[in-house]
Order: sequence, then C-alpha cells, then structure tokens
Amino acid sequence: MIIELDLQSDTPIYTQLMNQIIEGIASGRLQPGEPLPSVRSLAADIGINLHTVNKAYTLLKQEGFIQIHRQKGVVVQPDALPGMTSDYAHRRDAQLRPIIAEAICRGMNEQQLLAVVRDLYSHITTNERKDAP
Repeated sequence: MIIELDLQSDTPIYTQLMNQIIEGIASGRLQPGEPLPSVRSLAADIGINLHTVNKAYTLLKQEGFIQIHRQKGVVVQPDALPGMTSDYAHRRDAQLRPIIAEAICRGMNEQQLLAVVRDLYSHITTNERKDAP
C-alpha cells in the first residue's frame, strides 16, 4: 500500500495516516492479518517522526482496526473489524454535519450530495483512487 501524505494540509499527519490505512482496509488493499510496517520503518519510509506513526497506530489499535504484537509486529485486525457503535455514530454525525451544511450553503441539493457519497463509496470498494476536485 502506498501512503500519500499532504504535509501542507490542515489535517494532522497522524490523521491522514489513519485515514489511509482505514481506506486500505475498506478497499481490500489491506487484508485481515496482513502485516504493516513497524513504526520505525514506516516513519523512515515516508519521512515523518516516529511518534506520529506511533500515535496513528495506537489510535487504530484502540479503534480495533489493527493489532500490535510483540512478536508478530503490527497487523491488520485478523478477527472481526470494529462494528457500529453509538460512539462511532456520534463521531460520524459530528464529522458529517458540517460537511453537509457547507455543501448546502454552496448550492448542492440532496441528490447531488448523495451522488457524491455513492461515487466515493464505489471508488473505495472497487479499489480505485479518486482525488476530490
């Protein structure tokens, strides 16, 4: 899996890293049980601080997307991925609400917004890379 970070983005690097790993799992590019690079290796490969990678891995572990073993290293969760929880639903709604509100302010109607969501869903599940305009 190729990690692409935007060092000029307002989104923290650890969040970008987490998002890309989660998308890799969702798209099937990362399979259950598949090993991920060590903290040091990934930090060196993409040229970021190892504490940034460690923070991303720690949060991904807390959310249930990865496992960290002393002997096996870091692997994509080989068992069941995290399911829907009320905590996730609240966080999801809190993140989507301002995006939807801005889309409405910019003139998007419900059908256009749903079309964007369907398109992004399709690109993720068919393992295609789509950059937003």
